[in-house]
This record gives sequence, C-alpha cells and structure tokens, in this order.
Amino acid sequence: MASILPSHLLHHHHLRCSALAAIPNRFFYLTLSSSSRTKSAFSASQNEFASLGDLEFEAPLKIAKYPDPKLRKKNKRIGTFDDNLKKLVDEMFDVMYETDGIGLSAPQVGINVQLMVFNPVGERGEGEEIVLVNPRVGKRSLNRTIYNEGCLSFPGIRGDVKRPEYVKIDALDVKGKRFSVSLSGLPARIFQHEFDHLQGILFFERMADEVFDSIRGQLQALEIEYEEMTGFPSPEKIESRRTRKVPSGFGKS
Repeated sequence: MASILPSHLLHHHHLRCSALAAIPNRFFYLTLSSSSRTKSAFSASQNEFASLGDLEFEAPLKIAKYPDPKLRKKNKRIGTFDDNLKKLVDEMFDVMYETDGIGLSAPQVGINVQLMVFNPVGERGEGEEIVLVNPRVGKRSLNRTIYNEGCLSFPGIRGDVKRPEYVKIDALDVKGKRFSVSLSGLPARIFQHEFDHLQGILFFERMADEVFDSIRGQLQALEIEYEEMTGFPSPEKIESRRTRKVPSGFGKS
C-alpha cells in the first residue's frame, strides 16, 4: 500500500490543484469500496438534475478563467449516464493532461454539472484516474494542513489554503454506480479544491485574510482582462470584497 506524504513535507509542497507537475505515486493514500446501489440512492428533486442540453459541449474544451460567471453558477446533478458523459470525461482528462494538471472540475470548462476528474500522478497511463459524479462528503479529519495552492482558472496566482488532511466521500462513477472513497494527502487536497468548484466556491475564499490581501492585485488584473476581452463589466469585484464569505469546512454555510 502506498505511504502517506509525511506531514512535515506537506507544508513545503507547492500545489496547483488544477495544474501541478506529476507527483510520485507513493505520496498519497487512496482506498475505494464499491456498493451495489446505483444512482437512485442519491435523493434529489427532479429539477436539480442536468438536462441533456446542460451536458452538451464542443471539443476542444477551454478553461474558464476568473471572473467568468460559469465558475459561480449552480452545478446540477447528473442523472444520465451515457456515451456523451463518457466523452465529456475523456475530454476533461485530455485538458487536464495537456495543461500538466492533476484535477479538473466541469464548471472549469464551462459545463455546470457535478463532475470532476483527477489523477494525482498527472501522467496519462500512470497512477489512477478517478471520476466522481455527484460527490458528497461523509467524514473529514479535524487535523488541517496548509498547502500553497493554485488553479488553472487563476493563472499565475498562488496562495496558502488550510484544509482537512482526510476525507471520505460517496459518489457515482461514469456508469452511474455508487461507491465510497477515502482520501488523504494529495488526493484529499485535490478533491476538496475541485469539490469547492462544484459548490461555486473559489480557492481564494478559503485563504486567510493576509494571504488574500497578498493576491488582491492579481485578482483585480484578471477582472480587467475579462472586461477588455468581453467588453462587459466584471461580474464580481475584488475591490468591494471586505471579508471572506465561506467558512473553512465544506459548502457555503
């Protein structure tokens, strides 16, 4: 079984949750347990599920950069498990590998559904490719670790983020079969970053105030770039932000 990355190394390990150079397989711990239950085990009202139109896409996929409003839109649950979903997953892995990434969420490529892919090794054909559909967090550790995170949706921007060292989640695979997965070390960090994307939460909202202040100018530069590229006002303004809006756990409240 692979060993867990020692805690004294975690603090010094620079992480780009959507764009990280390959990390050796020995640096993470991952266990999977399948269940015979299918997608019907996840209760949700019908209007929360994505339509076929919500899952339409054109290849090649492109990364949505802050402050693209797609990064803040509600991400619907997936209830259709067909060839189109498999193609979407394949395309997301393509984008991830092409950008030297180890994880990617659907809203980051402009598709607002509850879907993420990742491979902690970051190399096609190596490590383990994980696909999580409609993921939910079960347990998480009280111990938290700081990593220096970055994100493809925030090119060139990095900052320390404190997150739980361990999480246990329930999800569906690309065929609609339910399973549980326990993650620690790097995979836990990747999952939490991408899970935040599925909640419309961006990594700077998890930063301590002093860390956030250190990247404020870079975020404003991305807002200006968006306005120049689209001709529209930025949908959000860092200059008007006074305090962080989300707690240190999962979700918005």
